[in-house]
Amino acid sequence: MTSTHAFWLAGRQATGEDSFDVTNPWDGRLVGTVSVPTDAQVEEAVAAAHAVRDEFAATPAHVRAAALDHVVRRLTERTEEIAQLISGENGKPIKWARGEVGRAVSVFRFAAEEARRFNGGDAQRLDTDAGGTGRLALTRRFPRGPVLGIAPFNFPLNLSAHKVAPAIAVGAPIILKPAPATPISSLILGELLAETDLPAGSWSVLTVPNDRMPALVKDERLPVISFTGSGPVGYSIMESVPRKHCTLELGGNGAAVVLADYASEEDLDWAATRIATFSNYQGGQSCISVQRVIADSSVYDRLVPKIVAAVEALVTGDPSDAATDVGPLVDENAARRVESWVDEAVEAGARLLTGGKRDGATYAPTVLTELPGTSKIACEEVFGPVLSVQRTDGEAEAFAAVNASKYGLQAGVFTHDLQTAFRAHRALEVGGVVIGDVPSYRADQMPYGGAKQSGVGREGVRYAMDDYTYERVLVLTGLAL
Repeated sequence: MTSTHAFWLAGRQATGEDSFDVTNPWDGRLVGTVSVPTDAQVEEAVAAAHAVRDEFAATPAHVRAAALDHVVRRLTERTEEIAQLISGENGKPIKWARGEVGRAVSVFRFAAEEARRFNGGDAQRLDTDAGGTGRLALTRRFPRGPVLGIAPFNFPLNLSAHKVAPAIAVGAPIILKPAPATPISSLILGELLAETDLPAGSWSVLTVPNDRMPALVKDERLPVISFTGSGPVGYSIMESVPRKHCTLELGGNGAAVVLADYASEEDLDWAATRIATFSNYQGGQSCISVQRVIADSSVYDRLVPKIVAAVEALVTGDPSDAATDVGPLVDENAARRVESWVDEAVEAGARLLTGGKRDGATYAPTVLTELPGTSKIACEEVFGPVLSVQRTDGEAEAFAAVNASKYGLQAGVFTHDLQTAFRAHRALEVGGVVIGDVPSYRADQMPYGGAKQSGVGREGVRYAMDDYTYERVLVLTGLAL
């Protein structure tokens, strides 16, 4: 790697006048120094995206698909290198970082497949009324225009892929803005895109500081914004640009419901293991991590000790060690915030069953019960390795507890009953219901997004492609239908 990582301006490397350091949250070592674009360079990137929009939209599908296929090959070839980089800048345990690269490979592969079949159009006869005799409507989708993709720190490669790959698939220029804590993964993605034949200006990766983003967000030449991050920031973006098309993937307060029929020892062992793993697998820094466990009274007393044992069996430590399950949070301030929320809950009456200790940026996996409903951990997204367990009586009470949150991203329901599964799908106010597992399951091709304060719009390659485009109707006249 170079001593200072250049950003990508309209498909070429460039450096600015300033730079910042990226450090490993585990040990504080320098991961890399990243150059910051000047205002003039940001303007150049936006102008280039705006200028190339029609050319890129008209690019043959095979050209866009070939570029996406190239990224698939190169990500696969460089998996270990990129995984080590993600682990270094993010603090993510290496086994989860390798998984993230694998998911990004899938995202680009799905996008290549969708690019080849996208926009075949839907034909509709209009002669259902006399005035439509001889008329046929052909509906196709066209890019809304250049996309501003704003990616978070917790999945720095894969969530960047979820912005970039659908944009390329539909022929929409994209400017990607990575998180300041974890920009290097996105810059590596730029290296792979630079090896393709995509038009100059069709993509940029700009390491713009957060305090300079409002001007970029409001630029009228970027009519689409795809943002993944916190609710306050996401909604402030949408409120500042009410005429733009915004996709917001925001926070969650993920619930795992364990119902009365999920009662064998094997059932409860599986549920406890999945809950423990996926309340902590990214240091809890996932919007769909398990934050709440809602257990039926008939299984509660047997389930809670199993969850505690499974949580205590997780290995916390150096993220570069393949045995590590839980690494540090993104920085010490994040760990201090989690610590303060847990302390507040305990002072208000919550019982601490395990964990509750901080060491620098690392917070021990923590389990709470008897959580006061007014505590921050009960009401907000903790975004840390903390879960609470709540006792309920019956399905209706359990589902009501899930819906009591202002968030609605995904929910997991441990049940064997198919009718219960369909009732959960109808009753739970979330974007996704996972039966027989935790809410943390996500396949990158499925629609992913939330209800209530968890955002608007959907990701998942084909669904993001729909968000980046709009329908345009062509009416043909005088046809012998």
